[in-house]
Amino acid sequence: DTRSAAPDAFNRSVQAVPENEQCHMMASSFDYLLKVRTRDIAAYRRVLGERISALPHVAQTSTFVAMETVKDR
Repeated sequence: DTRSAAPDAFNRSVQAVPENEQCHMMASSFDYLLKVRTRDIAAYRRVLGERISALPHVAQTSTFVAMETVKDR
């Protein structure tokens, strides 16, 4: 849902997720990319299930785990 009210509601709500370090609106097959940092996978699953999935207009999520940082400015 890319009507202006939907992104606005999501953009406001995602600010309240403390584990979310970054949020980028994408020109892709998905709408947003979030960088989330948690202490372990169990904590991540809680954040995903209780916070991210509950954000307005979130219909689906995918998870990608960084295995190694090759370059970080």
